[in-house]
Amino acid sequence: MLLSAAGAVSAAVDAQTLTPLTTDQYVPFERVQNTRDLGGLTTEDGRRVLPGRLYRSGNPAFATPSDIAKLQAMHLDVVLDFRADSEKQPAEQAFAALFPWQADPVLAGNLSPGAIVPMLKRSTPAQMHQFMIELYRQFPGTYRAQFARFLKLAEDDKTMLYHCTAGKDRTGFATVLLLSALGVDRASVIANYLESNRYNAAGNAQATAQLQKIGVAPDVVAPLLAVDPDYISAAMQVIDQQYGGMQHYLVDVLHVDVERIRRNYLGPATQPQD
Repeated sequence: MLLSAAGAVSAAVDAQTLTPLTTDQYVPFERVQNTRDLGGLTTEDGRRVLPGRLYRSGNPAFATPSDIAKLQAMHLDVVLDFRADSEKQPAEQAFAALFPWQADPVLAGNLSPGAIVPMLKRSTPAQMHQFMIELYRQFPGTYRAQFARFLKLAEDDKTMLYHCTAGKDRTGFATVLLLSALGVDRASVIANYLESNRYNAAGNAQATAQLQKIGVAPDVVAPLLAVDPDYISAAMQVIDQQYGGMQHYLVDVLHVDVERIRRNYLGPATQPQD
């Protein structure tokens, strides 16, 4: 999400409530973290998300030549960036010129390192945890136009990669909406969201060590770098309580054609074995 490498942290997840599920496919890159193909996830009616159409990731702008070749082989119609200009560096323009890269910022305050680091230095772990909860509570309402436009790309049958910085918060919430529109059950959607802790662990450890050198305690930065059930629950609670549940939110608030999205990205229902 906010810092480019994220900590060796893991959310306190109740393993009994999140059953291991068939989930997306990790796509390894040299310098693009947390990249996953949503293909393979199963919907409640037994259909599977088609591979090679929907990708989520952290910031791809510093991809190596090998990474770029791999991304070009995906034949992407759009690379959607949820970051604001304050979070980007001039060197990223070289990548942007190679791909159909478009920005639609989801920004809760100034999320640039220049703003985040001073906040970390003056905060407690509890305050950072609450900061993240409040950020997630803003997603469904304050940024519904951005997420509606994201889902419109899915309606238009785009092969896309969408990202923020670490591919976990703004990208994570976008994925929750997309998978819900596709008909994936809530437990699987949440399990998919929480996997960012695993895929960002190495980068998180690096970021934690770097920030510790400048006076940021590891336990303070941990809530910023992790995904946590409390965070996504805060966003889902807003959707359930203020908008009447996920399907009402998608159809009546974001005006999403869920059937069209399903036609675009789902294969046929799997047949039971004799």
